Amino acid sequence: MSRGEHQSKKLKHLGAALESGALAQVRRILNNDLQAADVAHLLESSPPKERNLLWGLIDDENEGEVLQNLSDELQSWVMNRMSVQEVANAMTDLDTDDIADLLQNLPNKITQEVLTSMDSQDRARIEVALSYPEDSAGGLMNTDTITVRPDITLEVVLRYLRRHRSLPDMTDNLLVVNRRDEFIGLLAINKILVSDTETTVREVMNTDIITINANMDDTGVARLFERHDLISAPVVDEHNGQLLGRITIDDVVDVIREDADHSLMSMAGLDEDEDTFATAFKSSRRRAVWLGINLLTAFLASAVIGLFEATIEQVVALAVLMPIVASMGGVAGSQTLTLIIRGQAVGHIDASNVRWLLSREFLVGIINGALWAVVVATATYIWFWDIKISLIIGAAIIINLVVAVMAGAFLPIWLKRLNIDPALAGSVLLTTITDVVGFFAFLGLAAGLYF
Repeated sequence: MSRGEHQSKKLKHLGAALESGALAQVRRILNNDLQAADVAHLLESSPPKERNLLWGLIDDENEGEVLQNLSDELQSWVMNRMSVQEVANAMTDLDTDDIADLLQNLPNKITQEVLTSMDSQDRARIEVALSYPEDSAGGLMNTDTITVRPDITLEVVLRYLRRHRSLPDMTDNLLVVNRRDEFIGLLAINKILVSDTETTVREVMNTDIITINANMDDTGVARLFERHDLISAPVVDEHNGQLLGRITIDDVVDVIREDADHSLMSMAGLDEDEDTFATAFKSSRRRAVWLGINLLTAFLASAVIGLFEATIEQVVALAVLMPIVASMGGVAGSQTLTLIIRGQAVGHIDASNVRWLLSREFLVGIINGALWAVVVATATYIWFWDIKISLIIGAAIIINLVVAVMAGAFLPIWLKRLNIDPALAGSVLLTTITDVVGFFAFLGLAAGLYF
């Protein structure tokens, strides 16, 4: 049986125990049989009543590991129900970067109280991580590192390592620094194991290393890890080159997942940390804002239709065909919008290639517009036997598809320059543009030909 199947079987046993009310068995499964990530997933998959019950059954020593695997919203929900000392105790065995992530979800007053309750060494390390934005390399890094000097032998390194009870997670290299703590290279663990123990660190260390500026945004960090297949990377101060910490692949995977969640949820105007089992009031309040914005854009499109009320009354077929024009433009624009947002996310788009992309999308709009204009115009003629309406809808589709793909390409670039999230605002603006242009082109051409 694979590990995944084994965990799935345990979750089924847990579900059966919950249904039967066997809380002692539930507690045992939560604390002894399931990994922290699986417990966190279970909490996120449970309605509020069951969630409260499950959290109450988790042992104190396991709370920290479960907390760090929860979404930001659920972390805040749980920690706001804990005392300052309980929060501090839960963080005892966590890495610095994980503790910083948890503290950033607490009010400043409680964060300061938690920091005060820690010893001076731990507090200093966490304050370094908290001094950087959460979405930066400094916010991602872990200050728990093992450093060595270049002039010592591998024998000394081995003796030094044996003094540690354990190595930090994901330790594939030791970090080599000089006496001013400036980063100068990496010493791979496999080099230590296979090299002569009398060899110095300088002789076997790797100095051709990618370092990460502490102020680099987390998306840039993820791109570096993906492009160079990194497992870990040192984080340095951009001014003096001092080693500040390191970032490991597990943190980067979280960034990639969060970015994907953000893009998906933002398209619907939702927060990436939206709780699937949030209360009806909280869910409706969040969605109401975006529905209100959408209503305003719908009124704008309706106002355009209202300008041509007399034309529609005279030619009823126009009312039947209007949705086709708007729908074709909406789909074409969404395709381009999604492509450009993805290109921005993976770092493919910059000032040097924007003009080429806009030109390409203009040609795509012309080609697809002409193709589907012929198809729709032919179907319209067979339907209504009116050559004027066929020509009108064909021309309107060409106009709307060209405008739609150009808007889909231009909007993300423009919004990003204004520091507005394209995934959040792009789809609503695009829908407004395609509806307004589509209706205006279709009904305006009809008014010109019929009256």
